[in-house]
Amino acid sequence: QVQLVDSGGALVQPGGSLRLSCAASGSIFRVYNMGWYRQAPANQPELVARISSGGSTNYADSVKGRFTISRDNAKNTVHLQMNSLKPEETAVYYCNAGVASDYDLLRYDYWGQGTQVTVSS
Repeated sequence: QVQLVDSGGALVQPGGSLRLSCAASGSIFRVYNMGWYRQAPANQPELVARISSGGSTNYADSVKGRFTISRDNAKNTVHLQMNSLKPEETAVYYCNAGVASDYDLLRYDYWGQGTQVTVSS
């Protein structure tokens, strides 16, 4: 069994910063891509940022230059540093990871439970 637990969401003022964290745990053989998605009310989920096991990153155009994704392969964690936050970025942020368990070595997508980010004055 593999679990992702994400955390770090909060209420922050426009222009403020937050750091989201996500940890994968359980019977893990290998963790592949890790990333963050967000979903605002009435909107479709959108990819915010993604990082490969080798450290290659890609970002949504709207967050480039303000958000930074990083990971610690030894700890199976991924972080999202968010700076200069905007009210329209209010959403539930979800951690996502491709993980092969040591049970069957097959790769599956896993999701965190979501963490609320609210950007408001």
